Amino acid sequence: MRYAYYTLAFLVILTLSVMGYRGSLSTRPPVEIWPDMDHQAKYKPQAESKFFADGRADRPIPAGTVPFGRNSQESDDAYLRADDARYAGKHADGSFVRGFPAGLELNENFVRRGQNRYQIYCAPCHGALGDGNGITKSYGMVATPNYHEDRFRSMAEGEFFNTITNGKNTMLGYADKLSPDDRWAVIAYVRALQRAAHATIDDVPLEQRGGLK
Repeated sequence: MRYAYYTLAFLVILTLSVMGYRGSLSTRPPVEIWPDMDHQAKYKPQAESKFFADGRADRPIPAGTVPFGRNSQESDDAYLRADDARYAGKHADGSFVRGFPAGLELNENFVRRGQNRYQIYCAPCHGALGDGNGITKSYGMVATPNYHEDRFRSMAEGEFFNTITNGKNTMLGYADKLSPDDRWAVIAYVRALQRAAHATIDDVPLEQRGGLK
């Protein structure tokens, strides 16, 4: 019988040892059985180093180094993204760009690229026609904007760009999925949808009006 008491006493002590001090404060560092590389010999940015003659831990970039992701067809401006209009959708004073930035070739291929990206990333919510009737509406998302409303037809292209980049309300940003030029291509396609939805017979070239019904 006494072994039962010994066993019970052992379990009580063990339980108190494990659970009794949970949440208590201590000035001593925790015991690390497996440190998992938490403490490594490394230099911090702009720290000193006795290993190098100049005493700096940060090393200068070797001559001729090419940043990852850059190729010979990319301009310095594209790499640095110094053009606020093209890469932020804003002017230097912070106002949104109206129209499309210089350097973009607005042609049929550009709009078709925008159509392709729009159908992949935008149509599920905004609908194939840009009227807000995407498939997500069937699942309870009823507040998707209709691009054919006057406020969107008069909205600056740069504001569209900013929303695609950073998101707005429940919409997350798509900067990680759409390159800056692809965002402008999507905007060009949205403008095409808006123009088509409010088009008149005067918008159709004379030689093509005969095929209309």
